[in-house]
Amino acid sequence: MSLAAVFAAAVGACSAAAQTEVTVLRVQPGDQEEAFYRRVAQDYEAQNPGVKVVFEFIANEAYKSKLPTLLQSDARPDIFYSWGGETLVDQANAGFLADITEQVPAEIKATFPEAALEAYTVDGQLRGLPLYATEVVFWVNTDLTEQAGVDHTAIETWQDFLDAVTVLKEAGVTPIIAGGQDKWPLHFYWSYLALREGGPNVVTTAMSGEEGGFENEAFVEAGAEFQKLAELDPFQPGFMGTTYETASGMFADGKGAFHLMGDWDYLPMRARSTSGEGLSDEQLAIIQFPVVEGPVAEGGDKATLGGINGWAVSHSAEPEAVDFLTFLLNGEHQREIAEKGIFIPIVKGAGEALENPFFQKVAQDIAESSYHQVFLDQFLGASVGATVNDISADLAQGAITPDEAAAQVQEAWDFR
Repeated sequence: MSLAAVFAAAVGACSAAAQTEVTVLRVQPGDQEEAFYRRVAQDYEAQNPGVKVVFEFIANEAYKSKLPTLLQSDARPDIFYSWGGETLVDQANAGFLADITEQVPAEIKATFPEAALEAYTVDGQLRGLPLYATEVVFWVNTDLTEQAGVDHTAIETWQDFLDAVTVLKEAGVTPIIAGGQDKWPLHFYWSYLALREGGPNVVTTAMSGEEGGFENEAFVEAGAEFQKLAELDPFQPGFMGTTYETASGMFADGKGAFHLMGDWDYLPMRARSTSGEGLSDEQLAIIQFPVVEGPVAEGGDKATLGGINGWAVSHSAEPEAVDFLTFLLNGEHQREIAEKGIFIPIVKGAGEALENPFFQKVAQDIAESSYHQVFLDQFLGASVGATVNDISADLAQGAITPDEAAAQVQEAWDFR
């Protein structure tokens, strides 16, 4: 090969290296988290001159509808945000995901809890990496509960909560803010009540077809108890026309006493408020979802609902994508996340840096949980999850009976 050819090949190689781009797609986070990602991307680029990292953020509902199409196209992201569960399994089975088992060094894997890695493993192959754990809790506006004479710390049972809703309404306070238009915020009620009634194994037992499947009495009772709440007219006017993002901002604006949502809403709800500041820490509290009274399955009172959220890697991703992902999730960055109170990191030891009292409480709840159930609209896969969201919205409006709701979920599971 001539010197000119060698030089041309070298230039071509450098040009190709300079063009390596890692694309990352995520549901729109709060401003502080977004800034964190962009800074980490810049740091990685500085250490790896041949790589460009591009983050794209999309609103929650748009993300869910757009991602399946993207994964089937040449515009698919290298790394994308994932809730795990059957949706991840479906994506792996469809050939959309890479097997990164050998690409992630053993010392990196060792920094994650085994259960968290399992959440991103399909058929023994690692398809992504976990980012954080979340818990769905009742956020409380303590100004409004005190104004109405409700002691939120005394709410332990579902009946306690229903009684509190009644007292708040009598005091002229909107009890609950909900984003019914997106439906998934309402599925938290049905899911949590099913866990309380049926215990930690109720969902996996139903998936196996045992004990009546999703028509098990626990799921029917969950619908009945949810409708007891709905009959009290607890939500803000027009809640079925309110998106999650709007509801989040409304709660932070002081429009209602309770907001059933994940710990992830701590910063975003403030950014979505009219003032951009929302409620102060002194005006906020969180309580776990109440237990139900009567004969219920063992462990149901200690089960938590939330997510082990993380990142999946697409089958066409460059090796640099996995390298960036391990950089993003290293211990230093996760401790920074904890210190800033952005979310509760999953990497071992990072949670010790948590200073936010709400996140400390959530971390304790998850640690003491009898079982951490991943959101049913993700855990059961896209099609069944959509049915769960639909029946939850219908139950909230009194459009179907609890038996019909359970039967619809079972039918969706049978024909998935």
